Amino acid sequence: MVQCYETLNNVYEFCLTDPRVAELAISLPSPASSNPSFATDADSPMQDADPPAPLHSSISSTSDPEEARLEAQELPRYLLAKTFFDCREFDRCAAVFLPRATSRTPLSPKSSNVRTRTPTMASKGKAKDAPNLTSVVPSNELPVLSQKSLFLALYAKYMSGEKRKEEDSEMILGPADGGSTVNRELVGLSRTLEGWFSDRAVKGLEGSNQGWLEYLYGTILAKSKTEEDAKRWLIKSVHLAPFNWGAWLELAELLSNVEDIQKIVPELPQNLMTLVFHVYASQELYQSTEPVHQSLTELERVFPDSQFLKTQRALLYHHSKDFEEAETIFSALLTVSPHRIDSLDHYSNILYVMSNRPKLAHLAQIATATDKFRPETCCVVGNYYSLKSEHEKAVMYFRRALTLDRTFLSAWTLMGHEYVEMKNTHAAIESYRRAVDVNRKDYRAWYGLGQTYEILEMHFYALFYFQRAASLKPYDPKMWQAMGQCYDKIERPVQSIKAYKRALVAGTYYEAGGNSSFGSTTTTMGEPPVGGGVMDPEVLYQIALMYEK
Repeated sequence: MVQCYETLNNVYEFCLTDPRVAELAISLPSPASSNPSFATDADSPMQDADPPAPLHSSISSTSDPEEARLEAQELPRYLLAKTFFDCREFDRCAAVFLPRATSRTPLSPKSSNVRTRTPTMASKGKAKDAPNLTSVVPSNELPVLSQKSLFLALYAKYMSGEKRKEEDSEMILGPADGGSTVNRELVGLSRTLEGWFSDRAVKGLEGSNQGWLEYLYGTILAKSKTEEDAKRWLIKSVHLAPFNWGAWLELAELLSNVEDIQKIVPELPQNLMTLVFHVYASQELYQSTEPVHQSLTELERVFPDSQFLKTQRALLYHHSKDFEEAETIFSALLTVSPHRIDSLDHYSNILYVMSNRPKLAHLAQIATATDKFRPETCCVVGNYYSLKSEHEKAVMYFRRALTLDRTFLSAWTLMGHEYVEMKNTHAAIESYRRAVDVNRKDYRAWYGLGQTYEILEMHFYALFYFQRAASLKPYDPKMWQAMGQCYDKIERPVQSIKAYKRALVAGTYYEAGGNSSFGSTTTTMGEPPVGGGVMDPEVLYQIALMYEK
């Protein structure tokens, strides 16, 4: 028996690479702590034998003795499930811990038919005396598992739904591709987690939660567009597990403006991760301000060689149109780590705006040699062909990037740019709309929609989208100039003058004659983009024309 457990410990080192090896772990007898048959009589010659070797204690990091006991019992099955997960066999992973009846179908507790709708008009009739049906929560039908194993099983169900959603999706921008395919596991997982959390609350065990299931629940709520509740659960998660960067990323996706950051920061834990999150969220909202740069400098004192932080610095310079400085940082990062693909799509955008074709060609070669099946690589190659005015090939590579990852924002936006160049306004509008669905904070997609509707001479539609773009990038003079032109077309000279004046003010933030941040070196009418320098003569001329009207 002792030799069996020694064999089990030796198997652990290989379990994470081959499911067949991992299956050996669960075929061995249970540990002595959970197998009464291992106990011997007092007169047995085995009474002086050494106890079996303990299981891999390094896998458990919890201080809760009950959780540690459950993790020790589940360790062989956990390693098997984790191996299935790493092999992307998500249903097999979930089936290791969940009952077979629920692992094969979308998770839904037996109480899923409980009505949870509340009356919308409580003041009419007897509705105000009706019980609050939202207080009825599903019961906990899950087996007794450690939080680590339960999270792995439920997250595998979530990933199984995501995988099935990708399989059910049609060809990119095909006849049946409406972007409406959903993850069918979300409703069942949501109710299952509600039951689990309510059961923990009744038993008074909320204080021993580890934060991982809170993260999963917050992610599910965010996918279900229940954003305020999602924020609340994700904040709980980062308090319990502050080093789970996935929770911080999901939280950043829910922030729409700077006011949201200022509102949420006091509720976050006061540690280093909050500072990293603040810098990242500010960069995602294009806030290239002095306080953000100072916070980034403080982090770089702690992590002087962090490539992630250097990338954030380069993106901040990119947002402020300091393309030379941004290109210098990205070039240094590429020299230090030539096989790092992350954020190379942003680097290619910078080289595209700078019209640096030789460097863009070199970057495309490096990315392709490293991994040609990454969406970042496809975007780099697509930008290269776009700079060569081979727009059909560029679209092909952007489509390939979206085939690899339908949520890859850069590919949707850049593909919309290409369709504008190809005069395919319908496809351009659909591409930009899908980009906004992925990330509503992408000002380039909003601006692209406005530009496309302007081509169609639908100026009221264009004005709406230009306003959205200007709200996200208020210091970009190009946004206000576009709004001024729309106001002129719909014969509103007063508003047009105000928009052009805002363009003059915004131009003070950038160098005169700066390049366009839209990703194209020409405007809709084929003219060079206005850089937005101080007292731009073209803007002054437009203001004079408006005063004449």
